Amino acid sequence: MGKFIYEGGPKVEIEDRALTHIQLVMTAKLRRGEPFPFSWREDSSVGGGRTTVWIHSGSSIVFKYFGSRSPSVNRAWVEALAYTANTPTGMYLVPEPAETAAIDKVGESAAGAAV
Repeated sequence: MGKFIYEGGPKVEIEDRALTHIQLVMTAKLRRGEPFPFSWREDSSVGGGRTTVWIHSGSSIVFKYFGSRSPSVNRAWVEALAYTANTPTGMYLVPEPAETAAIDKVGESAAGAAV
């Protein structure tokens, strides 16, 4: 179970595989200079509810992973997360869809071409 930490304050535990996909979308949007909100549901152990943070180029964000291996990437999941990030309500975690185009390593397709 990894962690997403925003500005040294709000943080949420997210499974490493999901966190990898979130990181891919966030970094792509930030490289393009596209700020966006990111929301998650809080666990009932911390009072429940929902938290939303504004992600922008000046944000201090940390993706902390429990495991040392990068998981394979589900392109359909990246696209689904990117779709939410481009809506007025902003990015939020959606369930992983069936894989349509898996990527063996982050940033490389099975054929070795950059994504």
